[in-house]
Amino acid sequence: MSEIDTEAIVLIKNGSAEKAFERRNIKIVGPKDNEVVIESEAFGLNYADVMARNGLYREAPPLPCVVGYEVVGKIIKIGKDVSPDVIGKRVLGFCRFGGYAKHVVTQDYAVVEINEMPAEEALVLCTQAVTAYYMAEYLTPIHKGEKVLIHAAAGGVGTILIQLAKRKGAIVFAKIGNESKRDLVLKLGADHVINYNQSEYSAQISEILKEDRLDASFNPIAGSTFKKDMALLGSGGRIILFGGSELSGGKWGFFSQLNFVRKMGLILPIGLMMRSKNVLGVNMLKIADNRPMVLSECLNEVVQLYLKGELIPQVGGVYTVDQIAEAHAALESGKTTGKLSVKWVG
Repeated sequence: MSEIDTEAIVLIKNGSAEKAFERRNIKIVGPKDNEVVIESEAFGLNYADVMARNGLYREAPPLPCVVGYEVVGKIIKIGKDVSPDVIGKRVLGFCRFGGYAKHVVTQDYAVVEINEMPAEEALVLCTQAVTAYYMAEYLTPIHKGEKVLIHAAAGGVGTILIQLAKRKGAIVFAKIGNESKRDLVLKLGADHVINYNQSEYSAQISEILKEDRLDASFNPIAGSTFKKDMALLGSGGRIILFGGSELSGGKWGFFSQLNFVRKMGLILPIGLMMRSKNVLGVNMLKIADNRPMVLSECLNEVVQLYLKGELIPQVGGVYTVDQIAEAHAALESGKTTGKLSVKWVG
């Protein structure tokens, strides 16, 4: 292995987006036997990046560090066990952090060739689309006629989940916080739009369901929403928890974390069994670490759905590296839709 000189957007401190990042020259090491080096043209933003910036993401490396899970770029160097045919190929690639760098080292199974696909559309198909596909197609497949609640429905994962659910013939309850997002989720196929800032979302859903119940909730919020979703579920229903964004608004550190846990309450396995309800937790970093071929399969499947025209990526904004603070603040605000990406230009 050798060292590669590159530059990166480095997370140097926790706190506001304006003060947290610094553009620096760094060195990275690689590639190992089954790794490739990608010269990045663009990278994507994910809410986990915001959590890491705020010091709320346990998986994040110690500061200073380079966060980021996905890049689009060209393979320029390979390990000894990688086919030389991939050199020069333009790919979409996962990485375990390090995505905010100009050069990224990752495993060969974590990339897929994308030819001339626009970078901002390709990046939708990585962390967010793979997360959605893993949950809705692999972990707990959605079935025809099921009533499905999708939190943050206008976001990167949510917009993909709507499309995957409608492909299966599900009835989609799309939860949003701003009326400006209504047209988007309706265009994607949502059957019911729930604006939680107009009135209590669970009451709105109950009014629509009458005596019926939800079959699934895809929930990246957790906290106070957990008990509400559990009450909305019917027999055989499941909550898929894949984030804890409610925690990011806490201003009191450890006490905010305790309150976040308190709001979710105590879960007893015997209670879940007696009511035939299910709670599923999803952390794609753990899937990548321990079941990498599942990650690879999901990545290739979503790219194929895109090429067939069955998934339409929703691009929420494209920024340059000099606008990283602006991009982070926009994502954290909750006012964006679709995927935000950052390009290495200038």
